[in-house]
Amino acid sequence: QVQLVESGGGLVQPGGSLRLSCAASGFSLLDDVAIGWFRQAPGKEREEVSCLSSSGTRAYYADYAKGRFTISRDNAKNTVYLQMNGLKPDDTAIYYCATRPSCRSTSVGSWGQGTQVTVSS
Repeated sequence: QVQLVESGGGLVQPGGSLRLSCAASGFSLLDDVAIGWFRQAPGKEREEVSCLSSSGTRAYYADYAKGRFTISRDNAKNTVYLQMNGLKPDDTAIYYCATRPSCRSTSVGSWGQGTQVTVSS
């Protein structure tokens, strides 16, 4: 059974950093699957923040994430990370990870339960 568990969210001041984790089980990140990070702020639609290709060699970012966020993975831990630096109040949202057939596809497979990120002074 495919399962994704996010962690690492919390309350951080503007300009601070957080590292989100997405622990995968029921499949291997070495399988032909990409992983995307999404977020949903109150009253807004869910949007994709970043995606890591199935090979782990190509990363894609939303414009607002470029230069501030970094997606990576640890194959041994079967975990994908989202390092977020220079956080802004607009980054406040629930962050989710999800499986994707590829980063170029619009399809999404399994979702995690999400982790809350709050950026506030």
